[in-house]
Amino acid sequence: MDFTVIDAPLVGKLLLLLLIGMGPKIALVPFLEKTHAFDAETKVRIARQMVLIALVTALILFATGALLMRLLHITGGAVAVAGGIILALIAIKMASGPTEKPHDEIEVPVDPEKLAVFPLAVPYLLNPVGITVIILASGEVVSIASAALVVVLILVVAALDYLVFTNIDKLAKRMKPASMVVSEVVFGILLTAVAIQLIVSGLGNLGIIAPPAAH
Repeated sequence: MDFTVIDAPLVGKLLLLLLIGMGPKIALVPFLEKTHAFDAETKVRIARQMVLIALVTALILFATGALLMRLLHITGGAVAVAGGIILALIAIKMASGPTEKPHDEIEVPVDPEKLAVFPLAVPYLLNPVGITVIILASGEVVSIASAALVVVLILVVAALDYLVFTNIDKLAKRMKPASMVVSEVVFGILLTAVAIQLIVSGLGNLGIIAPPAAH
């Protein structure tokens, strides 16, 4: 990302990446699956904590990402490859479709507080794409205006997350199970492609392969 000029294409690209990286889509099905046994009030409490934790983590990563890369002697290319690998694991699971649980499997009660932190806040809501984009942006911002742009877009996406997940019961009534399964598989395939692109871009930045041509 080139932050030397702040224009509509840059804003659009960054917003799209953040919607993929910390928007509601990837976390939606896991949230429904893991909170189905809770009452509406508990679901809202989990949703609030999940969004807050993801938001605070994102802001901390943005504030410290560049410093962490320097301290750990890692490059943006290494971050992109690592993020791509972890995203690929999540995306392949999504693309594989739902798996049936054994009938004799007993569900162990889950602490809502812990559930909101892991795995809902991280790595589902703030997923590897979001972590990678935010850390890379931290190292590439060149001015107060560019840093403010990233922070504002993170807050916008977090506000969307809050709106979606605190009204999840109302939204769930409008969702058809078959449509959700199809969209999950399709989005999983698209995310796998994003993961591969992250890995290829990272390997290119590391000089291991020829850098991908700019478009």
